[in-house]
Amino acid sequence: MVLSEMAETRRYRQRERARKQLETRQRIVDALIELHETVGAARTTVVEVARRAGVGRMTVYNHFPTEAEMVAACTSHWIELHPPPDVEGWARVADPDARLAVALAELYAYYRETQAMWTTSYRDARLVESLGQVMDATWFPLLDRAVEVLAAGRGLRGSRRQRVLGALRLAVDFPTWRTLTASGLADADAAEVGAAFVAASAAPRRAYAA
Repeated sequence: MVLSEMAETRRYRQRERARKQLETRQRIVDALIELHETVGAARTTVVEVARRAGVGRMTVYNHFPTEAEMVAACTSHWIELHPPPDVEGWARVADPDARLAVALAELYAYYRETQAMWTTSYRDARLVESLGQVMDATWFPLLDRAVEVLAAGRGLRGSRRQRVLGALRLAVDFPTWRTLTASGLADADAAEVGAAFVAASAAPRRAYAA
């Protein structure tokens, strides 16, 4: 075999090895997502990840040496598969009330589709440090930005503005959707309740006679 053929064979083997490593890594990530979605990050074990991925425990550790790396790979790939609504796109709706209606409709539909993962993530965020760090760095800032977008153009100041900001933060959060829909409300009705709560928080306080 000439040197050029040997070099080509070596390159082919390297490509095959890299392809198989990527496939193995993806099986591990898929197993992590499945477990995080069903039992949660706090109850996910490397033994079960390896079993579902069809690899050994050490193979899991070779790809993801730490729990933090497992969590990061799981959450980043899951978000790629389930991107949240376009928060910045809501700003294109000029009327604040119409903007809120659009936002809650999109967000509550998203929560409906992804409720399994968010249920376990909210539950385990304070049990698994790395998961809490990921949510603090990515998800909660997204909700804070949503509040900023939805509060724009309302012309409120002082305590009324603070009440509206608080109401908006509550309205966009996953536990609020879960609580409302758990009582039997459809997503559209839950969105109306959320919008009504925000509207009520913007109303001037009534003065009551002693």
